[in-house]
Amino acid sequence: MTNLDEIDRQLLALLRKNARMSVVNLATKLKVSRATVQNRINKLEREEVILGYTVKLKHEAEVEANTVKIIMSISVEAKDEANVLKALEAFHEVISVYHTNGHWDLIAEVQAENLSVLGGLLVRIRSIKGIVQTETNLLLDQIF
Repeated sequence: MTNLDEIDRQLLALLRKNARMSVVNLATKLKVSRATVQNRINKLEREEVILGYTVKLKHEAEVEANTVKIIMSISVEAKDEANVLKALEAFHEVISVYHTNGHWDLIAEVQAENLSVLGGLLVRIRSIKGIVQTETNLLLDQIF
């Protein structure tokens, strides 16, 4: 897999929030040229970092048969929190992240296509510099 630099991560985060954002708008937000954005998108697609584009749906509509969701509680080094948040934002599987009080600093909602993918994802998330400890809870069923 390709090594992503900071611009790649920011580009992916912007596309994750709005995959229909124009190259011109992406370039403006990233403070790079349109050609740079287009070249990076092409490279990320070619290297299969970007596998496709999708539509966000209401929760009831997005649940698929094999999809697994977890809530991950995360403790971070205070000095590294900004970098941890930026790293988490680059994962398209991370749906949302919340600040919290108490033992855990962050709570992340994560979705993966199956348990095998989830296992690999958890390894990558836990290896983020600044994460001290995590606890993962598999969501079995939504009650309401």
